[in-house]
Amino acid sequence: MNERPDVVEICSDLIRINSENPPGKTSDVIDYIQNIFDKFNIPYKRTNLEGGKCNIFTGFGNLPLLLLGHVDVVPAIAEGWQYDPFSGKISEGYIFGRGAADMKGGCAAILTAFIEEMIENPDISANLCFVCDEETGGPAGIRHLIEEGFMQPCDCIIAECTPVSHPSIGQKGIMRLKIEFSGEPGHGSLYPEIGISSIEKALDFISHVKEINKRTYSYTTEFDLIINESEKVIEKIMDFRKVGNVLKKVTYNPGIIRGGEKVNIIAQKCCLELEMRIPWGCNPDDILEELRSVASNDKISVKEFFEPTYTDRNSRIVDTALENIRQVYGVIPTPFLQWAATDARFLRKKGFNVIEYGPGEIETLHGVDERVSVNDLKKSVEVYRGIIRSYSMNQ
Repeated sequence: MNERPDVVEICSDLIRINSENPPGKTSDVIDYIQNIFDKFNIPYKRTNLEGGKCNIFTGFGNLPLLLLGHVDVVPAIAEGWQYDPFSGKISEGYIFGRGAADMKGGCAAILTAFIEEMIENPDISANLCFVCDEETGGPAGIRHLIEEGFMQPCDCIIAECTPVSHPSIGQKGIMRLKIEFSGEPGHGSLYPEIGISSIEKALDFISHVKEINKRTYSYTTEFDLIINESEKVIEKIMDFRKVGNVLKKVTYNPGIIRGGEKVNIIAQKCCLELEMRIPWGCNPDDILEELRSVASNDKISVKEFFEPTYTDRNSRIVDTALENIRQVYGVIPTPFLQWAATDARFLRKKGFNVIEYGPGEIETLHGVDERVSVNDLKKSVEVYRGIIRSYSMNQ
C-alpha cells in the first residue's frame, strides 16, 4: 500500500469528533481509529465499557515500547472561541479545537508515526494504544487495561503536550480527600459562646494545611539539579515565578466546601473536598496521618492517593527520546518534572518506564482557542518515528 497517513488531516478529524468527559463517551473516536487500523491491516483489540467508554490497542503481543494517548477531552463552551471548539479548523499554521493540545494532536502524531514505521518495517517492536477516561481519572481507561492484563510493563511514551525540547519524566504525588466535619448546633445568636461550628472546624483544618505548604523537603544532589532545571522550564511555560512552591512544596486546593443548615443555626455539618499535590522527599502517608490527627473527631475519606513518580533520567526511554528530539529540533533537550497528574501515575505504579512528550500550545491547554502548531505536529511525528525505529533496530 503506497498511501500514507496525513497527520494534519487525522488531527483535524479527531477534534471534530466530540469526546467530552464528562460524559466520557469515546466510541465514535475509537471507531475512527479502528477504521484506520483496518485500512492498514493493523491487528487490534478493543474494549467497550458502559457509557460508550472504549479503548483500542494494537495486538502485537508483549513488546519493549508502548505509545499511548487518551482520546477524551475536557468540556468546551463555544463562547469566546475564534472558531467552534469542535471545528478542527486549520488556520495560520495551527489546528484549533478542544483537545488539539490535550491530546488529539499527540494521538494523531503517534498514530501517524506508528503507521509510517510499520510500512517501512512490518516487524515493528512497538504497540499503540488509545484510551478513554483520562480526564476524570476514571477506571475505564488505562487502569482497566492494566487490571485486565492487556498491558505488560515496558517502556512507554504518553503523547501528552510538553515543551518541544523537554520530555516529562516525573509527576508529583496526589492526595484527594473528603472530610466530613461535625459540630454541635444551636442558636446562631449565641455562637461562639455555645455550640461548635463545623464550618469553623473546616476553616481551622484548612489553616493547618496552609502551614504544611510552608515546609520544604530534602533530595539527593542529583535530583535537586533536575528539580532546579525543571523550575526554569516551568517558568518559561507558565510565565510566572515562585515555581519552587509548585515542585518543592505540598500544594493544596480546597476545591469544594458545603456546610451549614441555615444562617441562624450553628452549622452541624460541613463537607470539604481537598486536593493536595505531594513533592518528592515527602511521605504522603505521614501527611495523611497528620491530617487524621487534626480532624480526629471527624471523618476523612481518601478518594485518591499516589506517591510522587519518576522515571530514571538514565533509562533507555529517556535517553532515546532526548537523542531523537536533538536530531529533529537541533537543540540540546533536557527532561523536566511536572506538577500535574496523568495516566503516567497508574503505569509507573505497575512498573512501566514512562515519559510524556507531545505537541501542543501549552498556554491554551483546557482553555479558549486550544491549538497545536502544524509544524510541531509534523516534527513530533519525526521524533516518534526515530524512537520506534531505535527500539525496532535494537531488539
